[in-house]
Amino acid sequence: MSTRSGATPEVRSRRARTTQRRRRAFASAFAIVLTALVVFALGGGLLSTLQGPRVTSVDVAPEAATQASGSRLIITTNQSLNDVTADQVTVTPATDFTVDTSGRSIGVRFALPLYDATDYTVTIKGVTGIGSEPASTFTETFTTPALDAYLLKRTDSADTIFRTDLTGEAAVPVFENEHIEDFRATANHLVISVRNDATPTLVVTDLDGENPADMTLPGDGQITLLQSADRGDLIGYVYSDAVLTETTGENSALYTASLDDPTAAPTLVTIEGADPRVAQWRFVPDTDSVLVLTFGGRLLLTDATGDGAVDLGAAVTIDGIARGSSVAVIERADGMFAIDLTDGTESPLVDAADTDGLPGTVLPLPGDEGTLRPFALIGDDGIAQGTMIGRVASDGTTTSVYSVAAGDALLQSCVSPSGRYAAVTVAPDIVANPYDTYLLPVPTTVETHVIDLDTDDEVVALAGLAISWCQVPLQ
Repeated sequence: MSTRSGATPEVRSRRARTTQRRRRAFASAFAIVLTALVVFALGGGLLSTLQGPRVTSVDVAPEAATQASGSRLIITTNQSLNDVTADQVTVTPATDFTVDTSGRSIGVRFALPLYDATDYTVTIKGVTGIGSEPASTFTETFTTPALDAYLLKRTDSADTIFRTDLTGEAAVPVFENEHIEDFRATANHLVISVRNDATPTLVVTDLDGENPADMTLPGDGQITLLQSADRGDLIGYVYSDAVLTETTGENSALYTASLDDPTAAPTLVTIEGADPRVAQWRFVPDTDSVLVLTFGGRLLLTDATGDGAVDLGAAVTIDGIARGSSVAVIERADGMFAIDLTDGTESPLVDAADTDGLPGTVLPLPGDEGTLRPFALIGDDGIAQGTMIGRVASDGTTTSVYSVAAGDALLQSCVSPSGRYAAVTVAPDIVANPYDTYLLPVPTTVETHVIDLDTDDEVVALAGLAISWCQVPLQ
């Protein structure tokens, strides 16, 4: 006889026992899995502790590292780390660096731009996790790309900016205009000073010359002394109105502007109590400051708006500031000096030994590697014998880097961001090489010679001028 549920007591009892056995089996299995997970977690943590920190990711931008100081290699690990000090880090080839530790990451910051086409190895020894004794050694390698540069070539039909490698065989035109006065290259843009129908324009493009846009200018006057900051997309220039009187018009006023917003009005750098006319100026590397020499002969350090100016005394010229440096080379009435812009201290610039040539503009080299200086060589008969470009070490030792033949004219010397190369711009046979009629005039034929400063060998000779390594225009 069946019950209302359709099963006999014996069947229900058997089902109950089966269900109970399944529940006990599930509970036992769950306990085993849970125990295994705990053991695995504890064992994994113990294993990690016993092995020391391990690298989980590496971040570095080799191309950017060749263009500007301050690039970083960041190593992220699987543990929070004790602080890493500089004596635990080795960079090969050697270059100046700083190191910082934050949580699970180590950052190695390169003080100067790195050499191009070079294999770099960064080794960090004795890396330990917080509360962990075992130490790890990290070794990371990366390769920087070959360097390229931009040059300007003027012709009767049109002026062209080219991008080229250091073989000279891969030149690519990126911008063309009937009249290009000057240009500068930043990390993301080209800014080109052009004059069409005698009207000045600053044109901003991408690095490949695409997406041109005109910048807002103070007026229709002259644009000179175009420069760009080593970082970001900040530029500056000196502006003068086309029509000036004793009481009206801007004369040699310094403006700064961002290439990120070409349509924004530029910023006038106004220094209270100083002559507003600017004779020379420079961006101070790795800061938002500018060094200004006024028509009145005062040397002033200020921010990019003119606020907080510091008077550094009378000066005749600003010769230069090396990339990654706060030391400017200036000329005062009583000689050449190196002045530290962080505290205003200065010392006489060391004289060059082993040469009796007449010195020219001093070009500081990155990394406290001395200076490049041109020396005009004059014979006993008073006739010019050419120009020697010399590298002058901190003790005055002078080594010839390049010689400009008698009859040729040295126009400008510049160095690549890392200081590996010098670019020497020369006008050959200057007597038969007439200047054009631009606001910034140059001879018809111009060559830029690239010199490897490690070997003093010429790498390539390129047709053109204003190589993008130059921080200032032709003077």
